[in-house]
Amino acid sequence: MVVLGIDPGLAIVGWGALQATKGAFRVLGYGCIRTPAHTPVPKRLAAIYADMNTLLSTFKPDALSVEELFWNTNQTTGIQVAEARGVILTAAEQHGVSVYEYTPLQVKQAVVGYGRAEKKQVIAMVTSLLSLKKPPSPDDTADALALAICHASCAQSSLAGFPVRY
Repeated sequence: MVVLGIDPGLAIVGWGALQATKGAFRVLGYGCIRTPAHTPVPKRLAAIYADMNTLLSTFKPDALSVEELFWNTNQTTGIQVAEARGVILTAAEQHGVSVYEYTPLQVKQAVVGYGRAEKKQVIAMVTSLLSLKKPPSPDDTADALALAICHASCAQSSLAGFPVRY
């Protein structure tokens, strides 16, 4: 199964593609989509949409694992992340890719074994589980790989029906 993990954002969208077979992971690629800060939001969303289409065409994932949207103290940032998430979900739908949503707590539990793990613990486990030579950077990319690991682990276990699926 090929899983594309996505950590949505407007400035940075982290992504990580994995091939998962019987609990083993093979990294297909990872990185981030960056949009320039002083570019109008519609242009930034169009760039994210175009790059998502490229990723979906390149990796042909069986599933897209995305972080559930949560609101922090800055609602403006939350709205922009929601807009970026919208174009990401639209691209997945147009490519016929099933979308699975996970909370940060679920991702940390799946990757580290503890839902309240610190970010550095998640990055260390992602690096170890995927046998990477160095930790993925930026953090958004590590989060995206963690999302892919989370879905691959859940989909291959008795929890296969657990995540929210669109």
